Amino acid sequence: MSGSSGAPSFRVWALGGIPEVRAGDDLAKLIAAAEPGLVDGDVLLVTSKIVSKAEGRIVEAADRESAIDAETVRVVARRGPLRIVENRQGLVMAAAGVDASNTPAGTVLLLPEDPDASARAVRDGLRDTLGVDVGVVVTDTFGRPWRNGLTDVAIGAAGVRVLDDLRGGTDAHGNPLSATVVATADELAAAGDLVKGKADGLPVAVVRGLSHVVASDEEPGARALVRSAADDMFRLGTSEAVREAVTLRRTVREFSDEPVDPGAVRRAVAAAVTAPAPHHTTPWRFVLLESAESRTRLLDAMREAWIEDLRRDGKSEESIAKRVRRGDVLRNAPYLVVPCLVMDGSHTYGDERRDTAEREMFVVAAGAGVQNFLVALAGERLGSAWVSSTMFCRPVVREVLSLPSSWDPLGAVAVGHAVGVARERVGREAEAFLTVR
Repeated sequence: MSGSSGAPSFRVWALGGIPEVRAGDDLAKLIAAAEPGLVDGDVLLVTSKIVSKAEGRIVEAADRESAIDAETVRVVARRGPLRIVENRQGLVMAAAGVDASNTPAGTVLLLPEDPDASARAVRDGLRDTLGVDVGVVVTDTFGRPWRNGLTDVAIGAAGVRVLDDLRGGTDAHGNPLSATVVATADELAAAGDLVKGKADGLPVAVVRGLSHVVASDEEPGARALVRSAADDMFRLGTSEAVREAVTLRRTVREFSDEPVDPGAVRRAVAAAVTAPAPHHTTPWRFVLLESAESRTRLLDAMREAWIEDLRRDGKSEESIAKRVRRGDVLRNAPYLVVPCLVMDGSHTYGDERRDTAEREMFVVAAGAGVQNFLVALAGERLGSAWVSSTMFCRPVVREVLSLPSSWDPLGAVAVGHAVGVARERVGREAEAFLTVR
């Protein structure tokens, strides 16, 4: 491929003459024997399939699914039999990269165990055999989020600048570049795929004219292309994200001073009000205490009411002080939410049994809304603690917060960024909670 006279250009072609690769073959020698005519600054694009074959990554497998299980570290998303997973190499891809094509029946082909090391071995071998300094990229075929179709990407690299970081520079109009990091190795892999094809038996391609991307042995490999978990905004599929948010939900009692994004809380409320409710009603209200003054005023009034209750119960002053201290989780939180139940739209039957059941339906619906709220907060990476205290002094809460008499506070939710790592949840087997008829 080339541009007009004087413009930057490069050439890419597939290399013929590569025989069927078998376990134990020296790929560098096989490529050299094909007389590739390599020169310093060329980039060699090698399909991972022949790397895997040379490294003996063909394994017997009763079925492909069991091989995928063995190579999977984490399921990212699942739809029917299709699985997108993180594999042992840290790559997120379909079926862990396990390939049942172009391999004998009853066997599957696994990806190279360390694709960067594989690329280094080919680079070193060509330097020894042909005396040339070339970059090497090991490629594999990926699907991509948001885009139909497949393309080759780099899963291993040696002597190639896999990322071209343009941040800190300017564009042609002088605008600062603040987020532009080009995945050069992936672009090279895709260019090679255009000439190698998927079914043409041409597993190696050469790029010439881009010597500026060839670098020293110290250059990081393709592992640098893998986004870290902390930076991956799309780490999970939809149902997996919901399950993880439920799992992440913990009662957090220690919060940092980091402020809470009010928008995140409002998004959690939006999730809360999708809960089921009787008679097409909306039995939830959420009072957001965003100012320190409003939180202190409420908690001071609740504390006084609580102390009066405990004294009436005959508790000692020492016992009262200990119990009051246990309520500090709300006082130490940078954000409080008071969920409330409203019975608007409920039916009155004039029968105690049915009226009690009616209220219970609304309470259950309100609880479902609070659960949605807590899970959504966890999805926003916010910690929370649902504390029942406002339920024991509802008149005080209504008065301090100027709430309608029909609003029944259902505790208070402390919200903030957790200090430290949450303790592992005690495992519970679902079967212990099931009764089947």
